[in-house]
Amino acid sequence: MREKSANPALRAWLIVAGLVVFMIAIAGCGSSSSSSSTSAELQKVGKGEGQLNLVNWAGYVEPAWTKPFEQKTGCKVNSKVGGTSDEMIQLMRTGQYDGVSASGNASARLVDGGDVAPVNVNLVPNYKTIFSDIKNQSYNTFNGVHYGIPHGRGADLLMWNTNDVKPAPDSWDVILDPKKAAKYKGKISAYDDPIYIADAAIYLKYHDKSLGITNPYELNTKQFDAAVNLLKEQHPFVGEYWSNYLKQISAFQSGNDVVGTTWQLQYFTLKDKGAPVASSPASQGFVPKEGASGWSDTWMISSQAKHPNCMYMWMNWITSPMANAEVAQYFGEAPAQSKACNPSTLSAAGKAIGYAPNPQFCNQYHAASPGFWKRVYYWNTPLADCGNGSSDCKDYNDWVQAWTDIKG
Repeated sequence: MREKSANPALRAWLIVAGLVVFMIAIAGCGSSSSSSSTSAELQKVGKGEGQLNLVNWAGYVEPAWTKPFEQKTGCKVNSKVGGTSDEMIQLMRTGQYDGVSASGNASARLVDGGDVAPVNVNLVPNYKTIFSDIKNQSYNTFNGVHYGIPHGRGADLLMWNTNDVKPAPDSWDVILDPKKAAKYKGKISAYDDPIYIADAAIYLKYHDKSLGITNPYELNTKQFDAAVNLLKEQHPFVGEYWSNYLKQISAFQSGNDVVGTTWQLQYFTLKDKGAPVASSPASQGFVPKEGASGWSDTWMISSQAKHPNCMYMWMNWITSPMANAEVAQYFGEAPAQSKACNPSTLSAAGKAIGYAPNPQFCNQYHAASPGFWKRVYYWNTPLADCGNGSSDCKDYNDWVQAWTDIKG
């Protein structure tokens, strides 16, 4: 877990020094001789090392786009799926992997643990046309230093069975207000992760102004206890805490679940299957009136990467228009690459992965709608340092313990 630095000036110096050392190492890998590198070589990625070992979310590293990458670069891709952010961090700390697709609730811990290295975005040409509103964010840029390349993003939605949930809700209160949640006891679906505490904080931010919540990932004791207690009150009504999206799709199809938090992927998959599901009104961008949590994933390079040139090639490849359009449609999230939203690119990408061409995909997922994403609170690692000079916020260890208590 990231701890507050006792010496911010020293910490900033170390980060800059780390960037210089890492850039020298990258240039050395691409050098044609064993002598020290020249400054010109710092502007290039060297020859690939023939292999690339990745930790990633399921669906991020698939043959449709890895095979062309391997043919183009000679870097054979080996993928290890991480089921949770905690698992990804543990895997990265073995030193066996070159890179990871980290969500915001992992990235700060990876940076502070020294598990990942700064990224020279100038060595990733496709970075230039990534949507600007997911660059330079608190989960991918630290003290002004880039630590990753944005991959894609998604929002946590409220979904319900239209036959069972009436009237159509426009608020999270249908699953968080005990009086309303009781109506659907045993059929509420909630996300199984400590980060779900932020969903309760978002709800309370809107409904209980006296708590003074401004950031759902920066909670003092009073705010944190209120969010935790709300989820403890919800617990008796939850039928299933889900982490596997396929299981949630099955649960809604069977009727075991009728309302809960979900991702855009599950919602559109169920709609395509003809299931009677709905999400928050289109007029609200499918997000309840309180707003919602969500994720923005970042490709990060290991500080112990044995194949750094291949990793840089991968970060550029996965954010190229075609590859990013493919993975976004396959996984079900908004692409990071603005050029991936070209209708012809979307259609070609859909065809490449065996899907029906969908030139409207980016519109459905609000990829180019900054206003929509302003209502989404991207996952961040909770820190004791509240970011306002105070250090009385609950850190990730507190969240993990509280989540255990919530679920009993």
